[in-house]
Amino acid sequence: MSLPAALCLVLMAHVCSADIHRGGILYPRESETRQVVSLDGIWNFVVPNTSNPFIGFDFHWYKKDLKEQAVKSKVLLMPVPSSYNDITTDWRIRDHVGLVWYDRTFFVPKYWSEIGRIWLRFGSVSYASQVWINGQLAMSHEIGHLPFHSEITQYLKFGKENRVTVACDNTLLADTIPQGRVEELESGRLYQSYTFDFFNYAGIDRPVMLYTTPKTYIDDISVLTIELQPSLALLEYNITIVGDANVTCRVSLIDKHRNVVATADEDVYGVLRIENPQLWWPYLMHPEPGYLYTFQVELLDDYGDLLDKYNLPVGLRTVTWTNTSLLINNYQVYLHGFGRHEDADIRGKGLDLPLVVRDHNLVKWVGANVYRTSHYPYAEEIMDVADEMGIMIIDECSSVNTEFFIDSLLAKHKISLTELIKRDKNRPSVIMWSAANEPRTQKVIEHIKSLDSSRPTTIAEAQNVNVVESSRYVDIISFNRYNGWYNNEGNLDIITDYVVKEATAWHQKFRKPVIMQEYGGDTLEGLHFAPGYIWSEEYQVELLSKHFEAFDRLRASGFFIGEFIWNFADFKTAQTYTRVGGNKKGIFTRSRQPKASAHHIRRRYWALASEYYNATPPRDLTSYVASRVRLNLDEL
Repeated sequence: MSLPAALCLVLMAHVCSADIHRGGILYPRESETRQVVSLDGIWNFVVPNTSNPFIGFDFHWYKKDLKEQAVKSKVLLMPVPSSYNDITTDWRIRDHVGLVWYDRTFFVPKYWSEIGRIWLRFGSVSYASQVWINGQLAMSHEIGHLPFHSEITQYLKFGKENRVTVACDNTLLADTIPQGRVEELESGRLYQSYTFDFFNYAGIDRPVMLYTTPKTYIDDISVLTIELQPSLALLEYNITIVGDANVTCRVSLIDKHRNVVATADEDVYGVLRIENPQLWWPYLMHPEPGYLYTFQVELLDDYGDLLDKYNLPVGLRTVTWTNTSLLINNYQVYLHGFGRHEDADIRGKGLDLPLVVRDHNLVKWVGANVYRTSHYPYAEEIMDVADEMGIMIIDECSSVNTEFFIDSLLAKHKISLTELIKRDKNRPSVIMWSAANEPRTQKVIEHIKSLDSSRPTTIAEAQNVNVVESSRYVDIISFNRYNGWYNNEGNLDIITDYVVKEATAWHQKFRKPVIMQEYGGDTLEGLHFAPGYIWSEEYQVELLSKHFEAFDRLRASGFFIGEFIWNFADFKTAQTYTRVGGNKKGIFTRSRQPKASAHHIRRRYWALASEYYNATPPRDLTSYVASRVRLNLDEL
């Protein structure tokens, strides 16, 4: 098969077209009116033979079990959620480009036929997918790292076994988000290339859930803190209901002790008044960070009986900004954190709850208060932990290294932003939207503003300040620069002045707050040189210190509001001679153990927390060295 023919098939015949889900995308939560069943576990998995990559469509693999249909292809076991690339020991699966197939069976209780509606929801399938229930196409979705769902009631067999089949395609092209290129090698194998510096993991990366709603149900909820005073908060809400029943909408705000602190009846839109509110504060800014209320919505019929109920965790907090500062709850905040990745051994970008909690515990241990979801939306379960721990998030869409804009690409970029904002609009941890990382062209922010004007916008710029114009449209300037690594490698003595000069130039050109969104250098754990030498742990520490000097000079200038190390932890990349097993810029190893730089940055971040928020540093920040007792020694 020629490359043009393969691309045509991928684009036109077998990959779903992008479409915006018109309804809400509320996370499935159990209540008196809703049931949730996980479909996570071991699924059947097939990689079609390269000689006929579209055999699954040709022979209708979705009509029967894969074990029956894929007789010429080996059926493997695949855990869901996980990226499939590193699960087996076959490099052909790790580097596979194109379609793969999943299926499993599940049981639907007979009484569910009387409930109302049954839905199937995928947290993410990368990159594009089609889903069949009992051989019937139920839904399609393009753009990974974002959830999608559909009602599947009409396809189910109640009281019997059912089958779900998923075709997943990881191909990245000129109009996908993110972009990529595919070429056919002399061996006949397709090879995927891309300019972004992380591995293109693929598969059913996040949880799969089966859940129920009544026929008339709560489809979407939007909440926004519109005013904060010392003794009063105003929470605006807007609720979308789908269905034909005549209902009354009752809204309650419930605190952590299950006390109802505010209520409203009969209106899907309104404003709650909360007396003496407990605010959502970022970690280190308050003794009780991440305070969450429950925003409870109930639908009642004409007799007062409960039809539907949904509980949404919410935080009361505001985000405001000027041309020199960012404020949370009217208090100026200084951001000190990381760029990160969803990445770990074996599971790739697959959701791993122990790892999620470990990562956030390390974020707190090091004294950080923020991270950016570089370079795609993270799992909702990750965002839940950030909400509860009070870790601030710059929420970034999947547009990374985007170039050569065409109409179809722009449409998908806007879709990705729409789906991201629809998903995360109610999260108190999300303090900023990032439209793109290191774009090669100008971006339009108007679309984000049309969806949410309560948070500032940014773009992580990599080009020189003298040529960038897209940052005219954002609220906060973010720039990435690798002084002492990609630029002037080994020359640590020039870093400080370079950083000060460039950050100042960004502010002078655009008159907006400035964040250094990425800086750092690769470090091989256990490699030591005295004096420091490139790739050694000593070099990484010295490189960070030179940036710290620049940041302190910039903080004194009044417009510099944040520093983000690249990266939180080492991560996997595409195979290249410039990478030894992946990107090693993490202050933690890929197994989440600290390098020397982690202890170094910990001392700085806790010093910043003490300066800005009067936070008390942990006792183990420094180890005992010597006493200050002076001994009286007799002369010899």
